[in-house]
Amino acid sequence: MSTATNLNELQEQVRSRYNGLSKRLQQVAHYLLDNKNSVAFDTIAILADKANVPPSTLIRFANAFHFNGFNEMKQLFQNHLMNEMVNENENLTYKQKYKEEPPNLNEPAYILQEFAQANSHSLQQLANQTHREMLNKTLQLLEHADTIYICGFHHSFSAASYFFHALSHIPCETVFVNSLGGMYKEQLRNITHRDVLFGIHFHPYSDEMQKMCEMATYKEAKQIIVTDSPISPLASLSDVCLTVKEAQIKTFRSQTSTMCLLQAISVAFAFRKKH
Repeated sequence: MSTATNLNELQEQVRSRYNGLSKRLQQVAHYLLDNKNSVAFDTIAILADKANVPPSTLIRFANAFHFNGFNEMKQLFQNHLMNEMVNENENLTYKQKYKEEPPNLNEPAYILQEFAQANSHSLQQLANQTHREMLNKTLQLLEHADTIYICGFHHSFSAASYFFHALSHIPCETVFVNSLGGMYKEQLRNITHRDVLFGIHFHPYSDEMQKMCEMATYKEAKQIIVTDSPISPLASLSDVCLTVKEAQIKTFRSQTSTMCLLQAISVAFAFRKKH
């Protein structure tokens, strides 16, 4: 395995090797990939304290992924942060504006501005951070699938329902695993190695979704997972993991970026089927 040259490559390597890492290194992986800005700025001593591991464990993690020391790996996080500076500056300007003008949650126009700005930032991140190779591999798997099984639980159910609706206008075999009556096992009974499970799920992760992915793995079906972390419990079972960081206002998490990704995949898939 070659050394990663950017953060996306590193995330993919961590995802593919996650189950084989020690518990300590898994702990480091969780902290580093969930706190990218902290990794870019903080010293190794501060990071070790925040991750609740010895500094030597961070160095061991870097060595495990063929870096010549922790600082070489840290450079990937710094480069990634620099590429996002324009969007971050826009977001900081927006936050500063509303720090000077106290929020009025009784005012619908304020709430609209909050959601519009947060979703705009999330969409820009999606466009910048989703790798072309991952999208192409997604389409290749969909193209070669006999049947596409689509599933999503709880907060993700509406996104899965939309994707099933979108694919219903394309000449392909689809099954919507809606788990009505808790019958997801029966709905997945006929999945085979010639099929694809397209799963959409975010934290908190449900046991049902995990079991569905395990069933698909047992049947040797390919898996495309849309989730919020490259090291979510679902990502380790996937052939393609598409990561989406949704905007969140107060306790309400948006679905705008997820829907945008699904629209792009649906339209691209339709064009490929047409030609």
